[in-house]
Amino acid sequence: MRYPLSGLLTVAVCAVLAGASSFAAITDWLHDLDEQARDRLGFDHGVPVGTTVWRLLTRLDDGLLSTVLAGWLTARAQPVTTPRPRRYRTVIAVDGKTLRGARRSDGGQVHLLSALDTSTGIVLAQVTVSAKSNEIPAFAPLLDAVETVLGTLTGLLFIADALHTQTAHADEIAARGAHLMIPTKGNQPTLFAQIKALPWPDVPLGDRRRDTGHGRRETRTVKAITVHTPGGIRFPHAQQAIRIIRTRTTGGKTSRETTYFTVSLPAEQAQPADLQDWARREWHIENHVHHVRDVTFREDLHQARTGTGPAVLATLRNTSIGYHRTNGEANIARATRRANRRPHDLITAVTSTYTTTQ
Repeated sequence: MRYPLSGLLTVAVCAVLAGASSFAAITDWLHDLDEQARDRLGFDHGVPVGTTVWRLLTRLDDGLLSTVLAGWLTARAQPVTTPRPRRYRTVIAVDGKTLRGARRSDGGQVHLLSALDTSTGIVLAQVTVSAKSNEIPAFAPLLDAVETVLGTLTGLLFIADALHTQTAHADEIAARGAHLMIPTKGNQPTLFAQIKALPWPDVPLGDRRRDTGHGRRETRTVKAITVHTPGGIRFPHAQQAIRIIRTRTTGGKTSRETTYFTVSLPAEQAQPADLQDWARREWHIENHVHHVRDVTFREDLHQARTGTGPAVLATLRNTSIGYHRTNGEANIARATRRANRRPHDLITAVTSTYTTTQ
């Protein structure tokens, strides 16, 4: 029997929006639909068994699926109506995640590199890192995928961890009209030494923030210095060097951490208060996406390993998180439970241009 491809893809998206965390759970969601819902999806002559759903989802082009679903989420996201700060800038956080339960035939684990729009909570792109490589060669394809979804990278600010403090990355981003804020650590010892040796004691304090919560007190101070001058630091397109000191007190014990960054924006476009905010956004993809995929969708326990199955499921989970974030949901687990009770609303959301279903 033949089944509609669009119907099967809609089922996969809707089921994960409703909390399904595996191929079997996606099939169960379809089988639990009432007759009217099945008819709406084109399954008026029966529904596929689990192996059919599995075969389809493990053979999809995961990159194309990520682009299509990210474009759909971006198009349906509510436009911003509140005034934005004068120096507002869209910040894209880049980070990788290993799918610990998904192993290739050679025993290696599947690793994905993703880009998150920190203002909307939408994962704009995701690429699979080659089994014999690392995240660095995957950076340019990730930018390509983001550009496909948004149409342009002009004016965007990318943030990532120190692994991506690479001159080629800085050149690539600058060539596309975007900007880069990146930490500097031991993997770039010359650059790290240059920034650390700057006259920080003579630089006035730019911004200080204090936070309390979870039995912890934290103070973060920011200093920034212009380096885009003759004899400045040797990193392409760097306009400012940044020092952020985090002092934490937990249970009577105090620790201090100093981190150095570069940013390709001048001081008039990136004040210390902005830099403070942007540095914290680097953690959004870990805390708001990867952690949720592990806790709510139990990703690391899932042992999908065939074809593109691991990446496809990760893309569907990203879509679920982004969908609920754009609906104003903070608790994704609660949002998926609510969505699971309203299958017809989910089908309407995925198959029409309606903007809300909750």
